[in-house]
Amino acid sequence: MALVIVHGGAGDVPEDRIPRHLDGCRAAARAGAAVLGAGGSALDAAIAAVVLLEDDPVFNAGTGACLTREGGIEMDAAVMEGTGLRFGGICAAPPFKNPIRIARAVLDDGEHILFAGEGAGRFAREKGFEPAALEELRTQMAVHRLEEVLAKRAEPGWAGGTVGAVAVDTSGHVAAATSTGGMVGKRTGRVGDTPLIGCGTWADDRSVAASATGHGENISRVLLSRAAADLVQTGRSPQEAAQAALAHLLERTGGRAGIILVDPAGRTGIHTTTRTMTWARASTDGTEHAGDR
Repeated sequence: MALVIVHGGAGDVPEDRIPRHLDGCRAAARAGAAVLGAGGSALDAAIAAVVLLEDDPVFNAGTGACLTREGGIEMDAAVMEGTGLRFGGICAAPPFKNPIRIARAVLDDGEHILFAGEGAGRFAREKGFEPAALEELRTQMAVHRLEEVLAKRAEPGWAGGTVGAVAVDTSGHVAAATSTGGMVGKRTGRVGDTPLIGCGTWADDRSVAASATGHGENISRVLLSRAAADLVQTGRSPQEAAQAALAHLLERTGGRAGIILVDPAGRTGIHTTTRTMTWARASTDGTEHAGDR
C-alpha cells in the first residue's frame, strides 16, 4: 500500500494552535497521497507534501520560517530516495519560496549533493528558481518570536519546528523530504540536521525513509535518522526503531526530538519526546490518521 506521512515539527505548540497545525498536516499528507494515487513516485509525493507545509505560514519552513539573529532568513532543505541512495540538499541558503524544490534540483543535477550559502542561491538561480524578497516570507509571528528570544523571554526553539515527509510508492520505493528555517535567533551560517545526510533526512529501500525534527545539533551528534534505519535493518519494527533511536538521543545528548519512518512494506513509525509533534498520514486506499504526539 502506498502512503505518505508528514510532520509539522517537534516542539511545544500551544493548545489553541494545535488544530491549525493538524489541518496543515492533513492537507499536506493528502497532497502526497494524491501524487501516489496518480502513479507518482515516493520522492514526488514527499516533495508535494512538503511544498504545502512550506507554503503554510504556521510552520517553520519557507513562508513563515524563523529569523536569524539579524532578522534574516536562511533555509535548510534536503531530499533523499531509497533507490540508489540519491540525495540533494541546500543549507544556510538565501530566501526562496520552496527550498525543497531546490533540494530536488540538486538531486536531479547529480554533480554534488549539498550546496551552502550563496553557492546554494547561485545554483538555484541557474536552475531557474526566482529568489524571494524577505518580506514575502517573513511573518509577524516570526518577528515576534525573534524579539522574545533576543529579550531572553523565550527559548530559541520553534513551537512547531522543522517540517518533513516520508513516503512509499506502489513499487515499494521509499523517499524522504525535510525543510526548515532552523532555530530562532541562530547565528548567520548555522546549519542544522535537516540537510545533513543520515541526520535529519535518510532514505534506503533496504530499511526506511526517515525525517527528523528537534534540536539539530543533538540530532546530528547521533546521526538520528540513519540510526533509526540501522535498527530496522537489525529486525526492529519502524515504531520500535523510532522509540529506541529517540531514547538513545536523550541518553547520549539530553536532546529531545521527533521522527517519522516508513519502510518499503508500508510499516510506519511515529514518535516524539517533545510535548507536541503534529503529524498526519494518508494512504492511497483513502485511510487517514493524524495526531499531535
